[in-house]
Amino acid sequence: MAVSMYHLVVDAHDLNAQARFWCQVLDWKVLFEDPEEVVIGAGETAYPGMCFLPVPEHKSVKNRLHIDLNPDDQAAEVERIVSLGARRIDVGQGEDATWVTLADPEGNEFCVLRSKRSLID
Repeated sequence: MAVSMYHLVVDAHDLNAQARFWCQVLDWKVLFEDPEEVVIGAGETAYPGMCFLPVPEHKSVKNRLHIDLNPDDQAAEVERIVSLGARRIDVGQGEDATWVTLADPEGNEFCVLRSKRSLID
């Protein structure tokens, strides 16, 4: 393969708070930290990671790209992530959706799916 996904880059106001939230959600750790960048991941060579970069503006519209999480137990994972600081949001998903849409502490949308066994399940 000539290319692989390296980082998912997230614009943030509070880099450290966002990094801590996502470390707790994903059971990752901070790998690099300075005032202009925080990198988290499962390990230094376990791609992809997430990189938080500072931006002055606030989020104003729905994300055009978001993370989908694949839990063993959707209801338990939603409850756990909400207890970490996420909140449930409605983006028009409807009552029959098989996923739960949440927002991280800075409002970035992500979904907790029903348990999946493959990328096309």
